[in-house]
Amino acid sequence: MSYPEPRYLGDTGEIDVQFRPDKTPTDVVYPTGGTVDYLATGAATGGQFGMYRWNFGETVTGPDPHFHRTITESFYILSGTVRLYNGQEWIEATAGDFLYVPQGGIHGFKNVPGDEPASMLLLFTPGAPREDYFETLAEVAAGRQLTEEERVEFFLRHDNHWV
Repeated sequence: MSYPEPRYLGDTGEIDVQFRPDKTPTDVVYPTGGTVDYLATGAATGGQFGMYRWNFGETVTGPDPHFHRTITESFYILSGTVRLYNGQEWIEATAGDFLYVPQGGIHGFKNVPGDEPASMLLLFTPGAPREDYFETLAEVAAGRQLTEEERVEFFLRHDNHWV
């Protein structure tokens, strides 16, 4: 394994960083009380990665087992308990636990309601445009109806393949 080819070819470095304070208003709010914070979108990272903080609400939510053909997905649990599907079984993950899913890896996640709210980081590589995915799911949870054709197109457009 070696470092990739340089992408920055200058000699002095640049002042070109992005800071997102913790107090930044959340980007997506679900009717269940869950939220998504866009920490680093694929657009902001030049397509290298996308990182999001997923804060669960008090009801059980999360996708059933599925896979992606084009992106990897990683989960890092910040607080609470999250059920992660590792391709064979649901496991209970707690703060500090990590799961990496390569392209084609079957996975899913659900929160475990309890005394402590659950929160996790989601990292996608490369940085696919997941924002529309999260926002449309929030609209559907709030009552927006998709036809079967729209639903199929939506999941295919966002590289979600159900098993």
